[in-house]
Amino acid sequence: MGLGRHTVTGNICAAGRQFQNWNPDYRQFSHSRYDADRIAGVILRETLDQQSNTGPVVAAMDDSIMRKRGKKTPGVAWRRDPLGPPFQVNFVRAQRFLQISLALPQGQQPGPARMVPFDFLHAPTPVKPKKNAPPEQWKLYREEQRQANIVRQGAARVKRLREMIDHQSPHAHRPLWITVDGRFTNKNLIRNLPPQTHLIGRIRKDANFFFPPQANDQPKAAGRRKRYGPQAPTPEQLRSDPNTPWQEIPVFAAGKTHRFKIKTLAPILWKTAGAQIPLRLIVIAPLGYRPRKESRLLYREPAFLISTDTQASLQALIQAFVWRWEIEVNIRDEKQIVGVGEAQVRNQNSVQTQPQFATFAYAILILAANGVLKKCDHTLPLPKWRKPISKPRAATMDMIQQLRAELWGKALGVKNFGDFRKDTIDDMKPAKLIPHLPSAVLYASA
Repeated sequence: MGLGRHTVTGNICAAGRQFQNWNPDYRQFSHSRYDADRIAGVILRETLDQQSNTGPVVAAMDDSIMRKRGKKTPGVAWRRDPLGPPFQVNFVRAQRFLQISLALPQGQQPGPARMVPFDFLHAPTPVKPKKNAPPEQWKLYREEQRQANIVRQGAARVKRLREMIDHQSPHAHRPLWITVDGRFTNKNLIRNLPPQTHLIGRIRKDANFFFPPQANDQPKAAGRRKRYGPQAPTPEQLRSDPNTPWQEIPVFAAGKTHRFKIKTLAPILWKTAGAQIPLRLIVIAPLGYRPRKESRLLYREPAFLISTDTQASLQALIQAFVWRWEIEVNIRDEKQIVGVGEAQVRNQNSVQTQPQFATFAYAILILAANGVLKKCDHTLPLPKWRKPISKPRAATMDMIQQLRAELWGKALGVKNFGDFRKDTIDDMKPAKLIPHLPSAVLYASA
């Protein structure tokens, strides 16, 4: 909510305590003086209470990096730059974090949903020993490297989320759907899913699948029974198969309901997931779009998904995966608006707790504004150049501006939020610029 950089000292100044002892604020993070599990439990309970008790709990998981220059900051290492060009792999010094967000549906389905950050974990990689290090040190490094695998850590956080949902009495019976991208769609996550938990993830177009074995496929003589039947078509082969018809399903995306053309195949088996986990393959045809009204119709790449829930509705599965894009919006707003990662902390505990605390504040802001700022109906008036159009929801900057107006308005002497500044009579001579402090502060960008 503060102006300028979102450091610990910046937050102290935003609260008006810059002339008081600031040691407790730093010790709150360096000594981990707040219960992260309790705050996450409050966010989970409030998110579930703001939606119906029926249907699955949809969550999204993704990893991100926070760029850092200091070589002594814990967790800083060379990471692949996701913003680099596709023809050149670039590397930057950064920290790695893992995030889980919960979907909060907005109204009837199919419809939009916004993601609420629930879990934010610092996931560093171990320091590589020197070449002439003893074998014991290298063996320890290999084990730490295996435990630090981002997918293994994600599987542990999904198990934690499932356990916390089981303790929410009205919602304990609801299944949990985890939507991920292709990086997390592997055996480390699929084989370690807790009970009542299913995965929806992207898959390669050339992945090899198999049908379940039939009774006549088993050997008649003594021997090991077959675990996989005949080979099934790959996702790309299923997409191009003229004998498999396309189905049309309504799915809400990009502000309106679209008719998605899909093909599906179930049940199938994937050796990466194991013979005990049946899967459903979903192929989504490219969706046509126009960059402008006058431009020709363009098409994106097709999408290939797998789901461990073979009985669920296709519309619900695809809609849940479309909602996954909202976690990318969460990560963008956390970095650019909330200021996650801007604090200059070098303590081992502060590296985890300070960005996590800022993410929790962002999640609570979303939950508080969800029932108040419906369709961007603020109390704070729009600027003169903004068209009074009805937006589907309030943006993060709208929430922060409204929060500033409510917290700082009385202190600044603002009594009428409908008119910050009176219109002046036009004059031939230009008037001197007199900044209007309430308007400047309440409309300031983060």
